Amino acid sequence: MAPPAFRRGYLDWLRGLAVLIMIEAHLIDSWTRSPDRESQAFQWSMTVGGLGAPLFLFLAGVSVAMSAASKARRSADERAASNTVARRGLEIFALAFLFRLQACLLSWGAWWTLLKVDILNIMGPSIMAAAALWGAVRTSGARLVAFAMATVAVALLTPVIRALPIEALPDPIEAYIRPVQPLSNFVFLPWMAFVFAGAFAGVLIDTTRTPPTESRLNLRFAIAGTVLALAALAASRLPSPYANSYFWTTSPAFFFLRVGILVALIGVAYAWYRRPGGEAKWSPLQQLGRTSLFIYWIHVEMVYGLMTRPIHKTFSLPAAWFAVFAFTLFMLVCSLLKERIASRLTRATSGVRRA
Repeated sequence: MAPPAFRRGYLDWLRGLAVLIMIEAHLIDSWTRSPDRESQAFQWSMTVGGLGAPLFLFLAGVSVAMSAASKARRSADERAASNTVARRGLEIFALAFLFRLQACLLSWGAWWTLLKVDILNIMGPSIMAAAALWGAVRTSGARLVAFAMATVAVALLTPVIRALPIEALPDPIEAYIRPVQPLSNFVFLPWMAFVFAGAFAGVLIDTTRTPPTESRLNLRFAIAGTVLALAALAASRLPSPYANSYFWTTSPAFFFLRVGILVALIGVAYAWYRRPGGEAKWSPLQQLGRTSLFIYWIHVEMVYGLMTRPIHKTFSLPAAWFAVFAFTLFMLVCSLLKERIASRLTRATSGVRRA
């Protein structure tokens, strides 16, 4: 008998944290005035905000492994499970272009921005690749090896591939491989490696069947993630073996530093969720986490789009931080309304079908 599926609230909590960081990064970037952008506080604000995208991609990888395994247990067909998750990746890739089309229509954006490579453009194909890799092997141990090898390979090859002379490729294609201004906000290397790293963690989480084993795993996540982050930080101080590698963009040390932080955060989220009374309490971060794609979809236009253009780069940094707090509350209200409306539509649809 397959064990019953259940939702791990601490992963929703962690996804909600990613939403919070994303809102902070985008709003501080868009609404802070120019003089304050030169301050150390602004730089630290953007450094913290830079953790949002890796966390989203990492959690997408966690979901790939756990969703595929759950579907395989229900259907006893691993190939079909892998294909189903891969189709979800294809849907996200299609949503990336729909999102850009919305921006063109609502904010009178230039039509060339339809080809801009943003996080959904990278997340979708990376989910497809991770799902295919999950389906290509048959045991948890083999999947751990496959995802670990894929993560390390992408991280180590990033400085090499991004330095290759590939100018012959059309810009819209090259923009997926290495930054092409102004087309690239994200590129596959190294960003897709966060999805593979998350899938590695997802395989481990999926193997836990009891609270004690899950608790021990998350303690190991906290310890291993901290050790990995510290080791990567130490390695970043050594001479680089690459002729062209930059710490903030292509350095494997910076990549593994962030992966270590993300792995440790799983353990932190689990400990916070399992604190006395924590599971029974309503959590705004869990609420945001359950509707993360919806929040991403609506907030970018509000922060960067035409409707707020008069206040772009007009706030002092303290005022922008206050705006982050107020805007997050507004997004929380939108999330609650979205779930309520979706629930009512589901009940109405079910009633029609029964009739």
